[in-house]
Amino acid sequence: MSNYRFSRRTFLRGVGVTMALPWMESLNVWGDTPPAGVKPASEAPVRLGVLFSGNGFHSTEWWAKGDGNQMELGKVLAPLHDFREKMVFVSGLYNEEAQKGNIHSSQTGNLLSGAPLASGGEIRSGTSIDQLLAQRYGHSTKVSSLVLGCEKSNPAVHKNYSMLYSSHISWTSPTTPTPLEIYPALAFDRLFKDEVSKGDRSVLDAVLTDAKDLRRQISANDQHKLDEYLESVRDVEQRIDNAGKKGELQGWRPTLEKPNIPRPADGIPQDIAEHMRLMGDILVLGFQTDTTRITTLKLNNDHSSLRFPNLGVDYMIHHLLSHNDTPDWLKVNQFFLEQVAYIARKLDAIREGGRTLLDNTMLLYCSSMLTGNHDATKLPVLVLGGAGGRIKGGRVLDYKEKPERQMCRLYLSMMDKMNVRLPKFGDATKGLEEF
Repeated sequence: MSNYRFSRRTFLRGVGVTMALPWMESLNVWGDTPPAGVKPASEAPVRLGVLFSGNGFHSTEWWAKGDGNQMELGKVLAPLHDFREKMVFVSGLYNEEAQKGNIHSSQTGNLLSGAPLASGGEIRSGTSIDQLLAQRYGHSTKVSSLVLGCEKSNPAVHKNYSMLYSSHISWTSPTTPTPLEIYPALAFDRLFKDEVSKGDRSVLDAVLTDAKDLRRQISANDQHKLDEYLESVRDVEQRIDNAGKKGELQGWRPTLEKPNIPRPADGIPQDIAEHMRLMGDILVLGFQTDTTRITTLKLNNDHSSLRFPNLGVDYMIHHLLSHNDTPDWLKVNQFFLEQVAYIARKLDAIREGGRTLLDNTMLLYCSSMLTGNHDATKLPVLVLGGAGGRIKGGRVLDYKEKPERQMCRLYLSMMDKMNVRLPKFGDATKGLEEF
């Protein structure tokens, strides 16, 4: 894992800066070295994006078969035709706890954790995979994770279970659904509202006040040592700055330093398509600028009330549409997959050395049930992207006939791609060997 702590260490601190000190004779300064497996700075980081839409899909048109560019796709997946070689279609996985309790809430609140849910209006689930990874990687970026949505959460109770479960897939802790940002402008501000980024200010300037306070506590020899140390930091900063101006820096850097789109207008767009595209743009910007490496985008709730006038389907809400395999239900399904394809296409257009941003990302798309008849015995799952070369695309993985088909096995495998290895997650103790 790339996060490590200094067990006993003295630091100089400033706004946005923590700088370790060298050994001193008059001060106990101890430092730990990073563990094995820490990703080198020259390699682009792996990002995780989780996309969700509720109520499942057309019962006969969610399928894939074959390999590579010969892979055949059901009509629901038609918008992803161009990404067949960068896609892993996974069938047959499920969460056992989703078979307990009621429909919708019990099938959604633990989708990313596999945890048992509390009933009776009480709120208790499990920490979701995105937030677990954010806790491990959050120190590396300005925003530890971005949790976006296109439909407001519902605080009601449905069949003895809180509908907050059906409104949130990201959980910071078992009792805390992660706050959901549904306003594009506020999501944009979360990423970019600081007028000056951490890298725009000298590290040394940021810690000078703390350094002056330290000087009063150390010996004359250590004061001299401190001066030499700070001067060496200044020298390195200036050399890096000069090299950057001349284009001589090596190693991975974000492909974008500031937003390349204007701040969205305040409020929620009336056009649901525009709303979803804006949230997709913000997901891409967060990854492209390395402002965050973990993003969850809930396109709608389970038990959703969204309507789709943009598709000419305005006579019935999403939840009710899902109960029958009509042409309009297929049209709505394809609309959601078009949003996935939109994000994938933008990520794939951004180069990061020899790969694209999509190649360095795991983009998980899932729903709480396979079909609108509440079938959660086999979940619809696909993963786009290569996780920095760790995932081979163009494959179909079928676990329907296998005894151990916990959804959490996939999460253990995904965490492994980001160098986070746990002995257990949810109801799983091992990953998917084929993934």
